[in-house]
Amino acid sequence: MPDLSSDLGHRLRSHIDTLAGTIGERNLMRPDAYCAAAGYLRNTWRAMGYAVTEQAFPSDGTRVMNLEVVRDGARLAHEIILLGAHYDTVRGSPGADDNASGVAALLEISRLLAAAEPARTVRFVAFANEELPFFMRDDMGSLVYARAARARGDDVRLMISLEMLGYYTDAPDSQHYPPPLAPFYPGTGNFIGFVSNFRSQRELRRLVKAFRTSSDFPSEYLSTFESVTGVSQSDHAAFWKQGYRAVMVTDTAFYRYPFYHTAHDTPEKLDYPRFAQVTTGLAKAVLMLADERRW
Repeated sequence: MPDLSSDLGHRLRSHIDTLAGTIGERNLMRPDAYCAAAGYLRNTWRAMGYAVTEQAFPSDGTRVMNLEVVRDGARLAHEIILLGAHYDTVRGSPGADDNASGVAALLEISRLLAAAEPARTVRFVAFANEELPFFMRDDMGSLVYARAARARGDDVRLMISLEMLGYYTDAPDSQHYPPPLAPFYPGTGNFIGFVSNFRSQRELRRLVKAFRTSSDFPSEYLSTFESVTGVSQSDHAAFWKQGYRAVMVTDTAFYRYPFYHTAHDTPEKLDYPRFAQVTTGLAKAVLMLADERRW
């Protein structure tokens, strides 16, 4: 897989400029913007040659949807690696890092894998309704999807939640943690984090190993209790609830990013060269996991 970090950085910036700049805040309080964001994802994937599947469901009297594209496995098609990111925002924020960055990475990883022939199937899903008040409600998009996957008997070997991937800083003491983690991790917010519950620990280590084999970008990982603040606060938790193994990949925004959940979470705040490095490393890691002989 070619590593075209400069071109990739420009594409990531273009997605985020559109989602967080042109469209802006996107949720049920702004239904036209929410619809425009879904349309942008649909059109972008179709331009890559993917067929887009829509999973529509009602939420507060409005029809919202998850969107999915699939890279079919060549030899183990029934075994699935699923990447997901939510495309809605908290009320009052344009959501550049949270979570246009995750969506941009989702789009670009799917582009990088479009010509690949993975042994296992790789699914890419953009989820609606992750932010409050929908988190862990019945109409949370990833929970709707995970319940349907379980009902179908989908063999999802690993779900990877892409949750805020674009902010990095070399400022001293810029990284914070919930107690008692601070003594064990870096004080500078220039790394990407991998987080899971204890049940997904094996898959977490496998993903981290693949990422570190594919990239020299700084990375840290943690497997811990779901009750630790931030550990279960994204779409991977919906898959945990359905008994699937899942990992969140994150820049740990609310422990690092001063503009988290504010009107100032805008595209120019993000570090696109480093974001591109992370995206390339994740794409290579996913392809490596999709081709591993044993799970």
